[in-house]
Amino acid sequence: MKRIQLKARAKINLSLDVLRRRPDGYHEVEMIMHQIDLFDRVQINEREDNKIVINTNCGYIPKDSDNIAYKAASLIGNTFNINKGLDIHIEKKIPVAAGLAGGSSNAAAVIIGLNRLWNLKLTVKEQMELGVKIGADVPFCIAGGAALAEGIGERLTPIKGLKNLWLVISKPSISVSTADVYKSLSLPNIQDKRPDTQMLLRAVECGDINLLASNMKNVLETVTEEKYPVITKIKRKMMEYNALGSIMTGSGPTVFGIFKNYHRAKSAYEHLSLLYKQTYIVQSFHRRNDDE
Repeated sequence: MKRIQLKARAKINLSLDVLRRRPDGYHEVEMIMHQIDLFDRVQINEREDNKIVINTNCGYIPKDSDNIAYKAASLIGNTFNINKGLDIHIEKKIPVAAGLAGGSSNAAAVIIGLNRLWNLKLTVKEQMELGVKIGADVPFCIAGGAALAEGIGERLTPIKGLKNLWLVISKPSISVSTADVYKSLSLPNIQDKRPDTQMLLRAVECGDINLLASNMKNVLETVTEEKYPVITKIKRKMMEYNALGSIMTGSGPTVFGIFKNYHRAKSAYEHLSLLYKQTYIVQSFHRRNDDE
């Protein structure tokens, strides 16, 4: 039977701005997204029957049709009238419900993997068009690297990514509902908290880490930090341990810090990992998500 294995990488938001609420209830955003070298492994095996079976080492994610990777497999099968069963094993390392696009990256890996496994010959754009049907972050996880995301997050402009940037990622032992955060966001109250997206884009593309780190902003912090003060605490700890800058990614609750070099990142990691179990030292990942 055919099989394939891929890495499903997490993402961080170097900036996140919410421009307006649309009539359909979704929000228009403008954000700079970047993949990092923290990943789940997704292995896809064909089955002799026509069932889709999800297996995982994580007890916190659904293993039925509520799983976004299952939805991705079902979408591909239905779209191309392929009636084959699949075993999808997800070895989770990305924290769940963390603002790191863990679920979206799993779904992206399934779309990329099945495109290869079944020789569908879909372009990256075609894969992204399928991915947006199941999640706004899925197209970015398919494209990979770094991008300016607009619309509801699905309209992407690729940008030059950051090479070998050292980061410490820390998630407190809470989970956050993205829908609840957006619902609670007060647009009039974030006017002085918006990022200068164009300046940050220039900083990323020029590799000016100091300018980037000192100007990163995420307007969703106005909601999530108020509800969960531990996020503010982690940001302060990151700065105490010599981060150049620190913000929350996505709707939270994960916080990341940017560091000048590995040694400073390692020192911060050693301190923070004593306080928060889900703490990682990682690097930025700037190539397209098309490796193993």
